Amino acid sequence: MMTNAVNASVASRPIGIKVAVALAGALVVAGAAQVSIPVPGTTVPMTLQPLAVLVVGGLLGARFGALSLAMYLAMGAAGLPVFTPGGLPGAARLFGPTGGFLIAYPFAAAVVGRLVRWSDGPSDRPTIRPSDHPIRPFVAATAGLATIFAGGIAQLTLVTGSGEAALALGALPFLAKDLASILVAGLLIRRFLPKTRALS
Repeated sequence: MMTNAVNASVASRPIGIKVAVALAGALVVAGAAQVSIPVPGTTVPMTLQPLAVLVVGGLLGARFGALSLAMYLAMGAAGLPVFTPGGLPGAARLFGPTGGFLIAYPFAAAVVGRLVRWSDGPSDRPTIRPSDHPIRPFVAATAGLATIFAGGIAQLTLVTGSGEAALALGALPFLAKDLASILVAGLLIRRFLPKTRALS
């Protein structure tokens, strides 16, 4: 009886609230983008964006996490100052050295959101609490980060003409930071997922 009442409450949550939360997620990623540290030898800066993408996807779920990051890309393509400072302006950024990472964000958010809320049951609604599977948020964050890197390295390979150069410029300098991002994202998702389950 209690489970049915909770599910009914989740289903009745106004779509406008969910979209507003997705917009808030986009603004969180925009804020994280402003924390940018140049890395010698590469045009790819070190930012907090990947961490924000993982957390937004994990907390908002696959659909609204992807929507949130699609909103973020749309705002950046329209010329709003949401991308990392410097670099190509507006939509041109999506075709530059870091464009593959950016384009991968909605997909990464969807991957994290889906894996965090994955259920053994027939319903798409999560039936398992994060505490039941404590490593799941970390596995989801790892998969999301791998998705970001897949997009980023693919485009860098096209830009540089070399997969080896793409790895040297877009992956190797960031390994330590990204391992920390997985840890922090997993902890944040575990902590706050119960408060955002209605957005699945």
